[in-house]
Amino acid sequence: MKRLLFVWLLFSSQFVISQPKYEFRAVWIATVDNIDWPSRGNYNTELQKAEFIRQLDMHQRNGMNAVIVQVRPACDAFFPSEIEPWSEWLTGQQGKAPIPFYDPLEFMIRETHKRGMEFHAWCNPYRAVFQIGHYTTVVTKRGKHRHYKEVWHNGSSISPMHVSRQHPDWILTYGDTKYLDPGNKDVQLYVNAVIRDMLSRYDIDAVHFDDYFYPYRIGGVEFPDDASYKKNGQGMEKEEWRRSNVDSVILMLHRTIREVKKNCKFGVSPFGVWRNFSKDSLGSNTQAGQTNYDDLYADIRLWMKNGWIDYVVPQLYWEFEQKHAPFGVLLDWWSKNHFDRPCYIGLGIFKAGENMYWRDRTQLPRQVNAIRSLREIGGEVYFSSTSFYRNTNGWNDSLREHYYNYPALIAPMPWIDSARPFIPRVHITSKNDSLVFRFEKGAVTDTLRGFAVYKAEGEFNMDSSRVYRFIPADPDAKIVFSLADMQLKTQGRYFVTSISRTNNESDPILMYPLTTHDPLP
Repeated sequence: MKRLLFVWLLFSSQFVISQPKYEFRAVWIATVDNIDWPSRGNYNTELQKAEFIRQLDMHQRNGMNAVIVQVRPACDAFFPSEIEPWSEWLTGQQGKAPIPFYDPLEFMIRETHKRGMEFHAWCNPYRAVFQIGHYTTVVTKRGKHRHYKEVWHNGSSISPMHVSRQHPDWILTYGDTKYLDPGNKDVQLYVNAVIRDMLSRYDIDAVHFDDYFYPYRIGGVEFPDDASYKKNGQGMEKEEWRRSNVDSVILMLHRTIREVKKNCKFGVSPFGVWRNFSKDSLGSNTQAGQTNYDDLYADIRLWMKNGWIDYVVPQLYWEFEQKHAPFGVLLDWWSKNHFDRPCYIGLGIFKAGENMYWRDRTQLPRQVNAIRSLREIGGEVYFSSTSFYRNTNGWNDSLREHYYNYPALIAPMPWIDSARPFIPRVHITSKNDSLVFRFEKGAVTDTLRGFAVYKAEGEFNMDSSRVYRFIPADPDAKIVFSLADMQLKTQGRYFVTSISRTNNESDPILMYPLTTHDPLP
């Protein structure tokens, strides 16, 4: 009976499992085909900035602590680059710079960091031309007669400096898309050079790859890499060779990131099924039509085991009731198969209202509750940003008011950095019968994301306490924030800590009741 009650509570939309101190809460902001930003046809610099800030402010209000922004969707760039052309989804024409000129990546990083959030630069490794121009047959009927007409559809805009024009021998066409050949060693070096260049110039917190390694299979059509395999296969079975190609890029990027920007993270968001149990006893009890290992040639489990990536975000966009890949089954599998690397779960909020299961108001809350019930899972990532505008099923409100109504810190990664910042300096003044607290980093050498304020009504244990308020650090100001809502009548004790850019936390310092801080004026 007790177990039945627990299960009912776990999956009830009215029950919110206690919010953890550490929880990665992020949103994907897709730029390919103008899915999220900028909106289609918006080529005005100031309107683009305003649009991004609107989304960022919404996610900050909702309690998110990171954004994952697509900055290289198809061998193009949302930043000035000597290697790849400006993206067509930024200006309407590939290779055309914004007018008036601005650097979108620098702008987005600055605005994200001002809000104390992490910026993860999302790149697609191999997609080169999103859509090739093509004809379709249009059938019209007049009386008893049918008329057939071939209609041409324009494809993606292609700049003369695009890799598909500069190195056509690197390109393979599959369906209506062109890809870099993963088996070409020059391609692997090219992808690495693009990421190296971005790392060397921008203050990003992570490099993020999605699930598009080898492309998803098109029924009955084989990916056309026979020539590449014959040239570079070195006696391996073709599937083994394909996996080794992707492994090589991941390992190369891991080493480059550590070399160029050692505190930068490397994350991958793979398709939700590594392998079916029917193919491998280590796989999940699913019947997925395609899998990472067998179809996309991405052995994500190997990368985590070897420490080549720093976090994983499997895309579990299915409902609990899905027959072939149920959410609960996959959540359990990933909780046991991410080794010592953090695992966050990709949630499909874009599917709200899509079918009877996604019209169920409890679907997403049950998923968040299930994630929080597993200590091995460290948070959630939502696809995608503009889905939150619709507020379908009230989920936007539910996250803001119930699930994320307290801030969460991002867990540090000690294999990247374990240095703790100094205790913050606290300045106190009084104004209109209120105490005003202002925080300053404890040492000039500290690089901070912000300050965590804790409220304690009894014994205080920093490691197990939920954060009461998170105060973003402003890198342009000596005094970083003024907190004016702690009235003299407020009960409890308040502590504050410094949070470094790599999410390490200082020791706490008591800020209220007053002790020996700066005296009141």
